[in-house]
Amino acid sequence: MDQEEAPKPPRRMTRFSASTSTSDIVHATKGNNLETRTMNDLLVGGDSISLDDIIASFPGRSSQILEIARLLGPLNSPVLPLFMYGGASTGKTSIILQLFRHLNRPIVYSSCRTCYNQRILFESVLNQLLLHRKNVANAYTNAKRCERPSDFVNFLREALTSVISNLKEKSDKLVSGNKIHGGMGNIIYLVFDNFHLVRDWDKSSTILPLLFNLYDMLKMPEVSLIFISGTSPDTFYSNMGYVEPIPIYFPDYTEGDIRQILLRNQANQKLFSSFLDVALRPFCRITRQVGELSTALKPLFEKYCEPLSDKGKGVVPTEDMKRRLFNHIKPHIASSLNDVFKVSSPPASKVKVGKETKHKGSPKRSERFEEIGDLDFHMSTSAKYLLISSFLASRNPATLDASLFDSKGGSDNRKRKRKASEKVLEKKEILEEELLMKGPGTFPLERLIAIFQCIVSVAEEPYDEEEPNNNELGAECSNGSLISDVLLQLSSLCNANFIFKGKSCPIEGSTRYRSTISENLALKVARSLKFPLSKYLYRN
Repeated sequence: MDQEEAPKPPRRMTRFSASTSTSDIVHATKGNNLETRTMNDLLVGGDSISLDDIIASFPGRSSQILEIARLLGPLNSPVLPLFMYGGASTGKTSIILQLFRHLNRPIVYSSCRTCYNQRILFESVLNQLLLHRKNVANAYTNAKRCERPSDFVNFLREALTSVISNLKEKSDKLVSGNKIHGGMGNIIYLVFDNFHLVRDWDKSSTILPLLFNLYDMLKMPEVSLIFISGTSPDTFYSNMGYVEPIPIYFPDYTEGDIRQILLRNQANQKLFSSFLDVALRPFCRITRQVGELSTALKPLFEKYCEPLSDKGKGVVPTEDMKRRLFNHIKPHIASSLNDVFKVSSPPASKVKVGKETKHKGSPKRSERFEEIGDLDFHMSTSAKYLLISSFLASRNPATLDASLFDSKGGSDNRKRKRKASEKVLEKKEILEEELLMKGPGTFPLERLIAIFQCIVSVAEEPYDEEEPNNNELGAECSNGSLISDVLLQLSSLCNANFIFKGKSCPIEGSTRYRSTISENLALKVARSLKFPLSKYLYRN
């Protein structure tokens, strides 16, 4: 490890999967052509890049990039822990890696998604610091077996001491050789990506205080910690007495930023720009994740280019051509919008049959539906369920959630109908009047998601008999990815004033929401889904 490295480019070109690609001063291998790892393996690979190029590569992120560069400071500047947070696909990981590529400083990158428990995380960090890579020669073993936090701190201090010593030795050689450029500095940066996932680990109550307290426990100014999370620092604080990391917020991309990102690397930017003029805004109302938008818009753009010869290569669209292409793609936009969230609408034939059956069985209900009418705007299926969930959370007392959303998917009014006494009826009327005077109530995010999961899972039940294998809604709700998408939809509904977002409750510490839609609109949305809203509404 003390041999002088030649100025060759590092073998690793990215650090996105660095948690699984680390290696050591591996003992000279028996007949294997494996190279001994060097300190250069702690650098982010690739050609050098300027700060201006990084800013140009990430539209709408110049303030965050400059702030991080300022906090990292000049070479060998001690840095307090940093906490970068924001929604998915907001550029957090890519920006920090590109900045370290620009600065040419050593980092140890570990993702808490691939390192899904504390042992794997500990061993991943130690493998990189000890320059150890698992291979055939070492029987794919780790540099250290580490399961206990106390062992991790001891091993980490030893490994960091060795690495810092080598970095200082390398810097001294450059200074003695009168080499101004090419130095990596003496500071090592530990980067923990997807840090919010640690909260779901079995021993999160132990690992979270440990990682947050590392800076104080190590007491090594040459070590800096960077946490990258999908949630804000408020979701972690619990009076643990550690040095609070400096927060850096990454907001969702604006529509203009997304447009710039999607236009890059397009063969015909003028044609794609005309396509984004008609397709981007509806999708941005649902999600701001660049990856999802890119995936959803790709087949739609191919459909947009169908009337053009040679897939629109070299075509400069005129106003008349734009109108014709828009008319061609218009019928396909609605179906593509529903595909973004993977929450499927009931087949049209089943909806029609269900409509006829229900209307025949209850003529009064049929008349009521006809009076309500259809929605005069488009909304994805899962957004409709979320809107209904917020309406129920605002109108129903929280104490009735358990009885309304039971394991059978709601209350069974037929079983619960009893002859009520006059006192009970009077008390019910008084309570209804009080609820009416108070107006829609507020509710926390946890309650909204719980109601959303219940009504979406119930929505599949009428069709289970005909299609036993069709259980997409219930399955999706158990998936964490859908919950993150629901949060994005919630933001869109708040921006559209369907849901009001209030301030944090001083007692609970969580943000409160309130539905602003009328009962008439809620019934319209429920009717479009064939959802029995009155069955779950306390005041009916």
